[in-house]
Amino acid sequence: MEFSTKSIAPGLSKTACAVVGVYESRKLSAPAIALDRVARGALTKALKSGDMEGRAGATMLLHGVANTACERVLLVGLGAEKSFNEKAYRNAVAVALRAIHATGAVDAELHLTSLAAGASDIGWRIAQAATLAIESTYRFEQMKSKSDKPAAALKRLVLAHAAADARRAAKALAQGVALGHGMSFAKDLGNLPGNVCTPTYLANQAQALARRYKLKIKVLNRPEMQKLGMGTLLSVARGSAEPPKLIVLEYHGGPKNQKPVALVGKGVTFDTGGTSLKPAGEMDEMKFDMSGAGSVLGTLRAVAEMKLPINVVGIIPATENMPGSRATKPGDIVKSMSGQTVEILNTDAEGRLILCDALTYAERYQPSAVIDIATLTGACVIALGHVVSGLFANDDALAKEVLAAGEAAQDRAWHLPLHDEYQEQLKSNFADFANIGGRPAGAVTAACYLSRFAKKFKWVHLDIAGTAWKSGREKGSTGRPVPLLTQFLVNRAATK
Repeated sequence: MEFSTKSIAPGLSKTACAVVGVYESRKLSAPAIALDRVARGALTKALKSGDMEGRAGATMLLHGVANTACERVLLVGLGAEKSFNEKAYRNAVAVALRAIHATGAVDAELHLTSLAAGASDIGWRIAQAATLAIESTYRFEQMKSKSDKPAAALKRLVLAHAAADARRAAKALAQGVALGHGMSFAKDLGNLPGNVCTPTYLANQAQALARRYKLKIKVLNRPEMQKLGMGTLLSVARGSAEPPKLIVLEYHGGPKNQKPVALVGKGVTFDTGGTSLKPAGEMDEMKFDMSGAGSVLGTLRAVAEMKLPINVVGIIPATENMPGSRATKPGDIVKSMSGQTVEILNTDAEGRLILCDALTYAERYQPSAVIDIATLTGACVIALGHVVSGLFANDDALAKEVLAAGEAAQDRAWHLPLHDEYQEQLKSNFADFANIGGRPAGAVTAACYLSRFAKKFKWVHLDIAGTAWKSGREKGSTGRPVPLLTQFLVNRAATK
């Protein structure tokens, strides 16, 4: 899809569809008033017919509106004007895009971007609209012999703004498009089946990304990981015929002496639970267990496309977790790269085992901050559902920074406790500690485990088990938390 930002009056430019908003009680928004004036009251007359009240989510399509250059005018319900906030704006744009696609229009003008929405500015509204437009056209059909749905007809979208906002709008558009591309990349990786998206495939995709955006990359294989003493990561890989990989990508957009932000993404490309085998039901969804890795690659693509002035390193431990004659057994004790020993009481608690070695590896970069991202615990899904991601941190200021980025991106997280008392649940009679702490506070004790490997830097852990994908009829990757991570880096780059 082609995007552009323009300072245009609605109704005067030739377009297949002009989109304006209507508040409850049939109150026209400012762009709708301007269009109604051009149309000599045609919108007001149409609303008086009673077919539309302006409720959120409602639409009304008008054809051949007199005195306008538009083939169609789409009226979108905005709800109550006083409660038209950022969430309502995103919902209205999403509704508008669905309606546009249904018309078969090849191009459209979106004037919803000119509306005040909560505390948002024009840059936020433009960027969100561009990202939502890319999301609205996303299809995953690489594995089908023929398409289920026709490709979206919409090829060109104009996002309206005031003349004084031209520079800000253009920059925001570039960022919104880059974020959309990053999310689509993460979704594609997540949606691929485990027999295609293997650790080697992830490494190949990272190498292609590095070539395209001139990133620095290295991929560590099993012998190199053995040499580094990555015993916990390799313990997970023991049962699989697929070789594990440690993927390290470096984006250098800032000064050479600027400490990087490290993103560490869990890359379990398929998780059977290992010897602690999972139930068969819905096990197919364990192809999404590499969503942390996908979000790191998607974020790096977005950051590179934006050319942000910041340094970022992405670290992805990638492996399958399979049962087999050489697979790790409950009760086995392994040594991590940090030198700490772990009693593995449950091989299905494998994400923390690969992440802890990756966190230790991150120390060599002396990072300004580390964020690990993982579909880590079912307990987090029970605690928070599928709305927000769980956040744990060893630094309150960093936690607030990440939370604020999530709010701005409408990709929210919730701060959960990491009190020392929870560490007691990880005690082991035979090793330094165990990899699980029992059923109570499972998401917390998983984070407590990781915190033992994050003492040399400021660290946030995001548990995305409830937000990385959807089940049921809408089964598929959500691309989260690429918006949160990208916004965090955009904010960091701005302050630098």
